[in-house]
Amino acid sequence: MKVLRIYIDTSVVGGCLDDEFAADSRALVEMARRGEIVLMASDLLAAELSRAPAEVQSVLDALPDRSLELLSRSRETERLRDLYIEAGVVGFGSRDDAHHVAIATIARADMVVSWNFRHIVHFEKIRGFNSVNLREGYPTIEIRSPREVV
Repeated sequence: MKVLRIYIDTSVVGGCLDDEFAADSRALVEMARRGEIVLMASDLLAAELSRAPAEVQSVLDALPDRSLELLSRSRETERLRDLYIEAGVVGFGSRDDAHHVAIATIARADMVVSWNFRHIVHFEKIRGFNSVNLREGYPTIEIRSPREVV
């Protein structure tokens, strides 16, 4: 059986230390530790985490190498991010959120997992991201909250 490759954004990592989101966020990280899934993290996530408390920064440190796939931003991901913004999926102020989806799309992640219900895990946004993806020749991407995955 194929192991799912799941792109996570900063809200999932921070959620491990948030009373409301901790149980599901930690369960997702634990699934990766056990090898049931592979978490995909980008240099954008790393940059965002660099501004977080040390406790949040260390959440992914204990994962074995096989459980974490590291990705980098590129001209292609920046172009797709900009197309999401031009299409009105999200505004310029949410460009990092759009960039997370673009990185996951370009890397052919099986899904994006986030707690960001305003700019990512929202039915209109999901339809918008996927509309641009299809128009540009990329596959559609599943977008879910950790609660829907664990």
